[in-house]
Amino acid sequence: MQKRVMIIEDEESINDLIIINLETAGYKTKSFYNGLEASVHLKQEKNFDLAILDIMLPGKDGFSLLPELNEAGIPVICLTAKGDILSKVKGLKDGAEDYMVKPFEMLELLIRIEKILIRHGKEEDKLSIGDVCIHIKERKVLKNNEEIYLKPMEFNCLLLLANNKNIALTREEILYNLWGMEFAGETRTVDVHIGRIRKKLGWQEVIKTIPRIGYRLEA
Repeated sequence: MQKRVMIIEDEESINDLIIINLETAGYKTKSFYNGLEASVHLKQEKNFDLAILDIMLPGKDGFSLLPELNEAGIPVICLTAKGDILSKVKGLKDGAEDYMVKPFEMLELLIRIEKILIRHGKEEDKLSIGDVCIHIKERKVLKNNEEIYLKPMEFNCLLLLANNKNIALTREEILYNLWGMEFAGETRTVDVHIGRIRKKLGWQEVIKTIPRIGYRLEA
């Protein structure tokens, strides 16, 4: 089942950018450009898995909306230009699961959404792409119901691509998300892992190489 995300952001270009990327990644979205509008809607419908919340909003600001979202049981990521420490502390103390400051990287937002959904038990236990089924909790991959052995980092790389299907990821983004900032390897490491995944799953045409950029899993 598609996960539903509220986007409460008054800047249309940012709202549109988030919609495009989330829907490409398989989420269902509903946008609000005014805090009061979002508040009224929450009284009618609370069936959302997560909310992305700006702080500086017309009608009703994000800090005022946080208690309503918490009461509705909707995890919140604050996404705002207010980067001062007092605003961050207030947002997190008032119930936000995460706090991101603009400008932001879309891949980082997608990863944080994924982590929060997992933490709240709202993420799927498995992902199916064609004849391949990825069992997330068991860390097991089946192709045509036959188990395919992947090394731990190969599995992590596959899961990263699968959770961001149809989105081009740079080699640097893959490195950062799998090995962290302190990893001293070069981007060739990513190519090696992708090559192994392609060979094991027969996915030469599923994981596309994006010249001079990185890779995209098409599904």
